[in-house]
Amino acid sequence: MELFYRKEGSGSPLVIVHGLYGSSDNWVNIGKRLAEKHTVYMIDLRNHGHSPFSGSHTFNDMRNDLEEFFEKHNIEKATILGHSMGGKAAMWFAADFPEKVEKLVIADIAPKDYLLLKEDSQFYLHQNILLAMMEIDFSKIKSRNDVDEFMSQKIDDVNIRQFLLKNVAKDKVNHRFKWRVNAGVLYDYLDEIVSGVNKNWFDDRIPITSYPVIFIRGMKSKYILPGDEQMIKAIYPDSQIIDIPDAGHWLHAEQPELFMKAVMICC
Repeated sequence: MELFYRKEGSGSPLVIVHGLYGSSDNWVNIGKRLAEKHTVYMIDLRNHGHSPFSGSHTFNDMRNDLEEFFEKHNIEKATILGHSMGGKAAMWFAADFPEKVEKLVIADIAPKDYLLLKEDSQFYLHQNILLAMMEIDFSKIKSRNDVDEFMSQKIDDVNIRQFLLKNVAKDKVNHRFKWRVNAGVLYDYLDEIVSGVNKNWFDDRIPITSYPVIFIRGMKSKYILPGDEQMIKAIYPDSQIIDIPDAGHWLHAEQPELFMKAVMICC
């Protein structure tokens, strides 16, 4: 699949892989700052942003898309910065193509099986978000405020709603508003997205990694818990964890300066 991307700067390659509901748009400011030292590629994953929609959304799909992207753009080796789902995709790609990875920087996701945590509120949060996105009738929507009004009936958190609204665009053909996220397919593959990579999968591939691995954790987030550190070290023995205070899961949006400082240390 040919992915949409934005490119900034010159220097050693750095590929930014966004998370669920995200896109390259969310990373432009950070990408431009990193472009002072790197050629930065900010991609839209399949079923997100300006990239093609597909009936499938597995980590194997995303790994293959990244492989194709590296080949198409003649990227022999790159630092990969991946957030959330994009972090899992980056781990999957790096495990199969260690020779293509300079460094791996993972923002607020652990290489654990989140499917085991279905009882956790985060799983149902994503389920409710995607259901709400699927339920909206855009034929009745006249503005982004209308979208927010509808979504507010389903999602209380205004910050999440504002993040989701970045995915609202006008269709060039019928001029109606639409999502730039393939919500139906993401809902169908939500179990895959939350399960992602797990230790058994890693054990078959990377007993020892050949590239530095850095995790950046939002201290208010539930995605990398203190109990996960032992499992992270079991998979990535030499990895580091950098904590961002007063930041939740969307740490790059909530604390951009602190996040940028942490990334600059890594990259």
